[in-house]
Amino acid sequence: MKISQRSIKALGKIVTGDEGLSPYRSGPQLVDLFNEYGANDVYGKGFPSRWMYAEESLRAMNGTDSLAAVVCHVFDPREFMDTDKDLEPAIDFVNKRLAYDGFNVVIERGKAKIRDTEGSAVQFSSPYGDGATDAHEFIDEQIEKSEQKILDGDFDGAITNARSLLEGIMRDIEIALDADAPKKYDGNMVKLYQRVQRGLNLEPSRPDIDNPLKQVLSGLSSIIGGVAAIRNRMSDAHVRSYKPSKHHAVLVVNAVKTLANFLYDTQEYQSLKAK
Repeated sequence: MKISQRSIKALGKIVTGDEGLSPYRSGPQLVDLFNEYGANDVYGKGFPSRWMYAEESLRAMNGTDSLAAVVCHVFDPREFMDTDKDLEPAIDFVNKRLAYDGFNVVIERGKAKIRDTEGSAVQFSSPYGDGATDAHEFIDEQIEKSEQKILDGDFDGAITNARSLLEGIMRDIEIALDADAPKKYDGNMVKLYQRVQRGLNLEPSRPDIDNPLKQVLSGLSSIIGGVAAIRNRMSDAHVRSYKPSKHHAVLVVNAVKTLANFLYDTQEYQSLKAK
């Protein structure tokens, strides 16, 4: 994928968040982003301005698969969760420039993809892949980030990360299962799980499952309700009435890991069974 300098400048504003249409990324966050796709930079004294670093990094990747991978990462719907930014205006801002290069960004089945003007997908190597094994590796990687926040004493951040991971996974599953799924996630985690639960045939009310399993499936609903409630009570957007302790954060992160892996396993099992 090779784009013009004008498109690089526009994309750089979305990567940094300086256009006001996408989440803000600090210098260290920008370094982490580009290092994930082949760069080997270190943030420290003498580091250039954020916008300059972003543009230079995009230019270095221009014409390679890495550029497409970074674009898809930046426009991943999960990057916009728990922020006050909407994905569509950001995509529209960049697509107006990319159109002159013969490309556009689209969201398909909950994932960002790049297509040329003829509708063909631009191929690139995703860091997570598309298989079940890759999905579990992705979950483990995100959980490790939450665990690091716990070690750093950022218990709020660990719970926020875990919730965002679970929301993103459920949203991906919902879109994969239902072509008529809502185009925009409204932030209601409990209702999202209820839709995924129906799609995966995990409803405890099923008459063909034993009572012990019904109790386990009911427990999954309780986990979702608890994670959603904890995050809402400690959010800055609400009257703060709860500050999590370390063991609470550990409990939430571990519960999310178990549930996320179970949901992906269930989706994979049903997909294989349907073939």
